[in-house]
Amino acid sequence: MSYAVGSLVKARGREWVVLPESNEDLLVLRPLGGTEREVAGIYLPLEGDAVEPAAFDLPDPAQPGDYLSCRLLRDAVRLSFRAGAGPFRSAARIAVEPRPYQLVPLLMALKLDPVRMLIADDVGVGKTVEACLIARELFDRGEIRRMAVLCPPHLAEQWQTELREKFHIDAELVLPSTVTRLERNTAAGQSLFDLYPFVVVSTEFIKSSRYRDEFIRTCPEFVIVDEAHTCAFSHDQRSGRHLRHQLLEGLAADPDRHLVLVTATPQRRRGGVSLAAYLAAQRLRESAREPGRAGERTPPP
Repeated sequence: MSYAVGSLVKARGREWVVLPESNEDLLVLRPLGGTEREVAGIYLPLEGDAVEPAAFDLPDPAQPGDYLSCRLLRDAVRLSFRAGAGPFRSAARIAVEPRPYQLVPLLMALKLDPVRMLIADDVGVGKTVEACLIARELFDRGEIRRMAVLCPPHLAEQWQTELREKFHIDAELVLPSTVTRLERNTAAGQSLFDLYPFVVVSTEFIKSSRYRDEFIRTCPEFVIVDEAHTCAFSHDQRSGRHLRHQLLEGLAADPDRHLVLVTATPQRRRGGVSLAAYLAAQRLRESAREPGRAGERTPPP
């Protein structure tokens, strides 16, 4: 028996929702009222007989509820609708209420494919929230599976905390003090960036030639670059800035990679114009490579 996506089934003593990843032999299920961490698979050739459509008894008029129970049910229904309705699928998975202007970069990003954006709001406006909203939304839409944040080492823990507490993304810190521990868990020939889907990486650490090429090769499909003005091209050829620019250039070479650059207002930073021109050049190259409008997101079927 086949089950449609979104239908309710009963198996293993509880009710489940059928997810789109299911096929003829494997049912991918999420518990009714459960979270993404509780997703399970049922191999139908082995457990197919134990799966049946879920059914719920109709309300019994002889057992009326009280006011508090009805209000609790109403609130539960409203919260469940929050996860499935509205333009943003990530709305129910964030612990922050974005201000209206913080939704503007997200709306712009949803029109781009890939996302190539420079967020250059002033200090204290909430650039971190704006960038993470884009990442969370693309992740919940299934367009990305991995993400990396490149930032100065003194901001790494701050980014990790923001991702965990506000966007429910558990990211590993990739710093000189943590890389040895992380690499212990990798298999032979496996990169730590393949093993950990969400990472916060020190730009000063990863720009070195020892790790840069490996990171570019195995880099996630979505990258946020904080303090991006430090990666702008410089004519003075200072080694640190030059290596950071090479790193950014290598990441941008993949035409399918989403890239969000975050910096303070570019008019107040050296290299801001260089970053804007850099993204504009990327967009022109895309328009020359593909017919039609460059960067236009293909609508889902």
